[in-house]
Amino acid sequence: MMPQLVTVGYRRTRVWIPVLPVVLVLSPLLLFAVIGGLVACRVAGISPLGTLRGVGRFLCALPGTRIEIADGEHALLLSVR
Repeated sequence: MMPQLVTVGYRRTRVWIPVLPVVLVLSPLLLFAVIGGLVACRVAGISPLGTLRGVGRFLCALPGTRIEIADGEHALLLSVR
């Protein structure tokens, strides 16, 4: 399942970012990134299909991830739902 919502918190401010609208807006750039990645895989001698499968599995594993970093008065929260 694709992540639906990313929450980014810095100090006491939280921002909710819906994933689908961001992907739709950035889709033209995403196409160039995928093509560039495939070319880089070919140059490096890595299987492009294996790389795409690995990226897909990584994205499917993201929902439920919660990362909290605190250092003194600074704190960062990243939550993927």
